[in-house]
Amino acid sequence: MLNTVEIVSSAGASFRPFFPSNPSISFPFNNKKAIITTIAKAKIDKAKTRKLNSVVVAADTTSFSGSFNQTLGGQLLPESHEKTSSKKRVFFLDVNPLCYAGNTPSLHSFGQWVSLLFSQVSRSDPVIAVIDGEKGSEIRRQLLPSYKAHRWKILNQSSHTQRFSRGHVGRSQQAITHILSKCNVPVIKVDGLEADDVIATLAGQVLQRGIRVVIASPDKDFKQLISEDVQIVMPLPELGRWSFYTLKHYKAQYDCNPQSDLSLRCIIGDEVDGVPGIQHVAPEFGRKTALKLIKKHGSLENLLNAAAVRTVGRPYAQDALTKHADYLRRNYKVLALKSDVSIQLQDEWLVERDTCNDTTALSNFFKLLEEGKELSHRRSNLSSC
Repeated sequence: MLNTVEIVSSAGASFRPFFPSNPSISFPFNNKKAIITTIAKAKIDKAKTRKLNSVVVAADTTSFSGSFNQTLGGQLLPESHEKTSSKKRVFFLDVNPLCYAGNTPSLHSFGQWVSLLFSQVSRSDPVIAVIDGEKGSEIRRQLLPSYKAHRWKILNQSSHTQRFSRGHVGRSQQAITHILSKCNVPVIKVDGLEADDVIATLAGQVLQRGIRVVIASPDKDFKQLISEDVQIVMPLPELGRWSFYTLKHYKAQYDCNPQSDLSLRCIIGDEVDGVPGIQHVAPEFGRKTALKLIKKHGSLENLLNAAAVRTVGRPYAQDALTKHADYLRRNYKVLALKSDVSIQLQDEWLVERDTCNDTTALSNFFKLLEEGKELSHRRSNLSSC
């Protein structure tokens, strides 16, 4: 079955959005003017802008703390300079995980992080936004029903959550698409695929053109793509800013190459994505053992092949690797990003981004969200009378 490739919006497209007024997607952030002031000042006074942004972002200290702890182990590694070479770079914006304040769907949270990304990090570099496609995780969930079973998807929310309806979902996507198009960012969605796979595919095509890639996301799945020319920039609410995570940071954290990251996660599992590790069937088999074996054998497949013909470790490890090889190979299929999906990079996505609309567009975005919130409160008060 062919996937449907939908270019949700091209940069510069214009339409009037209908913003949802549902209070459940509101964000407890009352310093709307401060964000817009920060954006406006970004081009004038970089030092003052960073100071203001620290205050603004500190209003939300829970949005990505779980992802941060999973990704960096709660440690702040040395900050990388945003531009370390003269090579052109392209940013990929992973939209879905930015649409949350903690576990609560929030368009305010999305607007907050996007405004900081544009003013502090990407500036006029090209940005390509990618949204999860309809039924994007279905193939992986067929392999592993627990995969992302507990995650709410603001753009794919189903009727089992009472506070959302399909109408609200569509309008949320409309709002996101509108603000990004106003800021000259193309929005891509491929039905039947997760945004991660689309980003992995497009990132490979960008690299083939000799351009560096920066992936803006809190999702640790992208660590398997890290190289000299692929970096991740993550939102860190604890510090009130985006922070770069590079090849240097990865080696400092794990003492191995990113090529081993996928194999390592297949063994230790991924609680956030609902992928159980080997410790569920072999409790003694921990991260230290997994890292040691992967560093020695290079990949999960090499390790499993070796364990099938000879002893590779202590009895508990040997027993787990031989008895549960299919379990680990299934994890690999679930966690591996696809880099060959049906999407083709367009030349117009690589041009320098025109930032002239950013301040006005984001100001209107927050204004409309606030109006929607006030309207919802009025309706709630009337219905209670």
